[in-house]
Amino acid sequence: MARTEPANDGETLDALVWRTTGRGSAAIAQVLAANPGLAAQARVMPAGLEVTIPDAALAPPAAPLLQLWD
Repeated sequence: MARTEPANDGETLDALVWRTTGRGSAAIAQVLAANPGLAAQARVMPAGLEVTIPDAALAPPAAPLLQLWD
């Protein structure tokens, strides 16, 4: 189930997505698709801005994270 996450004061979208999902660019694209008009916001979001995090962004990545020394 998608959830709504409020932005912290001075937070960027990539920081909010990383904080809530632990994922990067693929999750950011999914969040932007779920929030029409969000890309038109300033780079730094105002505190309390409600951002919908879709289920697809919350799902764990298909491949495990590759560590350099594995």
